[in-house]
Amino acid sequence: MVLGVLLAALLYFGINKLVQSGVLFKKAATESVLLSSIELPSSAGGSRTNVAVPLAPLPSETPAGKGTPLVWEVMAWNSQMAGMLANGGPRTTQGSSMAAGGLDMQIVRQDDVAKMQADLVKNALDLQSNPETPGLLVSIMGDGLPAFSAVQPQLEKAGTGLQIIPYSVGKSFGEDKLMGPKEWLENPKAALGKTVACYLRDGDQNIALKWCADNGLKVNPDETTYDPEAVNFMAASDFLVAAEKYIIGKPEQRVKVVKGKNTGVKVDVVADAVATWTPGDVNIAKQKGGLVNIVSTKDYSNQMPNIMVTTKRWYDAHPKEVEALMTALAVSGDQVKSHPEALSRAADISASVYGDKDKPGSYWLRYYKGVSEADRNGEVVELGGSKAFNFADNLALFGLNEGGTNIYAAVYKTFGDVQHQLYPRELPSYVPLDQMLDLAPLRKLQDKYRGKNLAPAEQQQFAADDEIRQSVSRRAWNIEFNTGQRTFTPAAEQQLDQLFNDLVVAGRLKVAVHGHTDNVGDTQRNQQLSQDRAEAVRQWLEQRSASAFPAGRVQTYAHGAQEPVAPNTTPEGKARNRRVEIVLGN
Repeated sequence: MVLGVLLAALLYFGINKLVQSGVLFKKAATESVLLSSIELPSSAGGSRTNVAVPLAPLPSETPAGKGTPLVWEVMAWNSQMAGMLANGGPRTTQGSSMAAGGLDMQIVRQDDVAKMQADLVKNALDLQSNPETPGLLVSIMGDGLPAFSAVQPQLEKAGTGLQIIPYSVGKSFGEDKLMGPKEWLENPKAALGKTVACYLRDGDQNIALKWCADNGLKVNPDETTYDPEAVNFMAASDFLVAAEKYIIGKPEQRVKVVKGKNTGVKVDVVADAVATWTPGDVNIAKQKGGLVNIVSTKDYSNQMPNIMVTTKRWYDAHPKEVEALMTALAVSGDQVKSHPEALSRAADISASVYGDKDKPGSYWLRYYKGVSEADRNGEVVELGGSKAFNFADNLALFGLNEGGTNIYAAVYKTFGDVQHQLYPRELPSYVPLDQMLDLAPLRKLQDKYRGKNLAPAEQQQFAADDEIRQSVSRRAWNIEFNTGQRTFTPAAEQQLDQLFNDLVVAGRLKVAVHGHTDNVGDTQRNQQLSQDRAEAVRQWLEQRSASAFPAGRVQTYAHGAQEPVAPNTTPEGKARNRRVEIVLGN
């Protein structure tokens, strides 16, 4: 996660001596100790073509012992590699970028979201009575923040509120997933009447919920009942317990409901599928097998950035520390992305923080990269997969790159709406993002390094002539067009906005827009009209965000009246046939 430029000479000649002598950077150095990027000539001898980041000295293992105290609660999640390296160890070490910024941070594993919420409230109260209390940051799945924001009323009683650190250390890129029977890949409707074990109202369930929505599958939001015509859920206390529910196969007794009515019939259900993340997916593969990846954050590639939240009380009182934190993460992000030595060291620190004796650094390193392995039944499954972010990745995430879109805003609204609609009692509302997200510190750093050479953000490339070979989802959208025209009605705007956000979340997937008409009118004209309407959707998406919809991502297909989904003998049937279908796939 780099930030730009500063004192290459310091990197090469100064840092080694400082680390070896035990001399630490002073807090005042926050604004100047940044990793420099360097330009490399092209192989043809031309001018600068790319940006490389030199390997910086790795942090020592000796605690720094001084600096502004801070606690960071994290789940066992590989998206935090940049933060691990930045700190140098579970406690900030000498020679680390955190120490260079004058911070002294303790990283603590915490897999319980409710405990994270309670700890934030306690920290808010402690800061109120003693401003010298160490601040608390917690890292959660970005798509889970709307549900997490249910803690806001408690924080308001403590005189503060939630605040996002406007910088993400990384994201899940495959390790968070829905694992299910292989037949679901070809026939999503086979999931109806089945049960998914997961931690409810969090990121992994969100993957399953989005997959259901993208495929038009009904969801039963009540985890205490069983609906044979819907996808059901089984509550687990955390992501590892969710995997265990499938592995053990212990049945739960439920009351059967049909079309929303309690039948009074009791049935036993087991976990047929699991929404989890590493090492939950690894445990399933090694201990039982039988499930494959149905969809993951490798497909919904923008869904799950690692979002750090704190309280407004601490954030407002510590602007220099916030900038130092972001700078430290930026420096280490590029190191992790650029150098195997740095990534390996980050994995070792992760193992120390997570505290699983049977999972050394090599374990976390292996599944950070993502691997394909055979499960107990010999079926090859993809396991793990995360990404570290650099500074440019953050500019892209929050829409500060040229022509950019605030990707995180789309993620937050998409899953906030999903959770609110399915669980109105548990989440009657969620905190508006602009009340928690202040991009001023990120813009300040952007302005400071504008014009400097920054290691680029990762970008997905799409070839215009590549067809979707493996479909992830197919869904009909009720986008209204003016009669006989390619122009949208005013009522179409809401559907288009939702479509936009859904497709931004699925940033790595190719988009196929299929236009359909009813059978009224000339066959050739209907064929052209369906093409025009598909093209209208493509153009609307590309004009809304060139960064989210680069050339080649969206393809269009025209079917005219050839593929009806209902009889054209009624007005209702004709309305269903006048549709745009969106297919997502690789």
